[in-house]
Amino acid sequence: MKLLFQTSWKLAPLFLLLLVGTAVTTRAQGAKLQLDQLDGLANKASETVDVRLDERLMQTTAKFFSGKDPDDAEIKEVLKGVKGIYVKSFTFEKDGEYSSAEVESVMSQLRSGTWSKVLSITSKKGGENVEVYLNLIGDHINGLAVLSIDPKEFTVVNIVGPIDLEKLSKLEGQFGVPDLGIEREKPKKKD
Repeated sequence: MKLLFQTSWKLAPLFLLLLVGTAVTTRAQGAKLQLDQLDGLANKASETVDVRLDERLMQTTAKFFSGKDPDDAEIKEVLKGVKGIYVKSFTFEKDGEYSSAEVESVMSQLRSGTWSKVLSITSKKGGENVEVYLNLIGDHINGLAVLSIDPKEFTVVNIVGPIDLEKLSKLEGQFGVPDLGIEREKPKKKD
């Protein structure tokens, strides 16, 4: 019994490390949406965008931004904490080529846990809807999800990792991330 107790104490730091590592991994995975169920829409869509940049690919991609160009340096800074960028976008020839069940498969994930809706734009005339969700852990943004639901288009953008909303606009137009409508600070003109 004494030997078991001594062995347990020696292994306690290892178990604690594993527990902390699991908690950090679970936290990051909580911001990653499961989007594979949407893959079948590619067969119906006239145009498909599918971006899957996990943490390893994000680190590799960040190396391509030299930092010499001010825009490259800003994008590289934004990418530092990002654990992944996932985009699924489908454009269809006709209305109704995707079902509400496919939309619901994403929405149900956003209704649970730590996701909070921060923006909703609805157009009754055009049928376009945009919703923006943040994954919050305490006061920290751990992820972002944007859904754009249009009669002929369905897009989901999921950015995983700590996000600075002021810097996020730099990712618009990069890595398949569409224009999210985030206002950029305009440079002041010199007199």
